[in-house]
Amino acid sequence: MGLLKIDVLGSSFAIQAKEDDEYLKKLLNYYTQIITEIEKSDHLKDPKKTAILAGILLVDELYKEKERNAKLLHDSDNKYAPEDNRDDDEINSITSDLISQIEQVL
Repeated sequence: MGLLKIDVLGSSFAIQAKEDDEYLKKLLNYYTQIITEIEKSDHLKDPKKTAILAGILLVDELYKEKERNAKLLHDSDNKYAPEDNRDDDEINSITSDLISQIEQVL
């Protein structure tokens, strides 16, 4: 169980979470980095607007990553689907060759 002291955008408090201290510090550092980038690029001085924009940017990043992972999973599930370029004869030939090679080793 980790403890993290947060001092961001004029607010200070501590949280306790299941993750370890080092992981929580990494999260806070990443969040702080995003806040710093927002403050530099948009010149926002309102902490609430900065926090909301940082949250939206993080959700965007998370959503895109989830979409990418779902596509990778879908693509790997369909790797050997019937619409694959290999036909049944080629697959049977490869399988036979592999079985022959295994039998030779045994």
